[in-house]
Amino acid sequence: MSSTLMRSLLAKIVDYAGLFPPASLEMPAAVEEYARQRQSEQAWMLGRFVVPVSRLDELERAAERFWGEEEGSPWGLSVLVPGDIAAARDRLESFDRVHGRAGHAIVEAIERQITTVDDVAPALEAFGDLEVYLEIPYQDDPTLLMAALARHGGRAKIRSGGITADAFPTPFELARFIVAASRAGVPFKATAGLHHPLRGHYRLTYEPESPTGTMHGFLNVFLASALAKSAELGPEDVEALLSERDPAKFQWTEETVRWHAHELSADALAGARRDFGISYGSCSFREPVEDLQALSLL
Repeated sequence: MSSTLMRSLLAKIVDYAGLFPPASLEMPAAVEEYARQRQSEQAWMLGRFVVPVSRLDELERAAERFWGEEEGSPWGLSVLVPGDIAAARDRLESFDRVHGRAGHAIVEAIERQITTVDDVAPALEAFGDLEVYLEIPYQDDPTLLMAALARHGGRAKIRSGGITADAFPTPFELARFIVAASRAGVPFKATAGLHHPLRGHYRLTYEPESPTGTMHGFLNVFLASALAKSAELGPEDVEALLSERDPAKFQWTEETVRWHAHELSADALAGARRDFGISYGSCSFREPVEDLQALSLL
């Protein structure tokens, strides 16, 4: 497989969310795993460390020894802000004065849940110098919220799964979100449930007797977003790609990936990843890597 093609599709695609279910690691273990993967052969796939603003103190204590020893780029952080915006802004500024200036870690993005159009402007005005991803409900038509995000220069986020079967959007709901974001020109990220490359039936947690359910695949999601952006596919085609389970239906060459009559080049993938389908949060980095290796894509 062309390293150029795969790097165009997968570079910095996984925002590491080891603190969250189903992994639910304690802070020291999550920090150690992120530091380890930053030194791994697949580190080029690793994006930001995801942390709630309320746990930045824990992060500082757990990561101190790594920040003192590591050479190279600082850790990029994506910070969840569920509560008071003003208090969060103050905490982020104090964090940056210490760790940003020292080159330890930089808050690059904010993630926050919203439900109405009126929620958009306050979040973006408070954190406008950062990438702000606002998680919107996928159960309803997102057109109005996407329009508001576009007006204010925001980004969208979709919850693409969870630890129960009913936490996953349907292919239709996910397709509707992707197409609405594409038409509005709104970049997005996804979170939860995207542990595996292709849609299929998997265990929902890491417990041996965990319930199973149908999970979306991250290759499905990001190839669909690239095609929606570059070929302007409608909801039905995007939904069909999101529903694809057969790895044989994806034809990989040194220069392109093809699904049925639709083809994407490395340049098209790189552009879509840079400007539209940005990343996804996952509590595991190893699992996506191992699954890609099993498909001979890495």
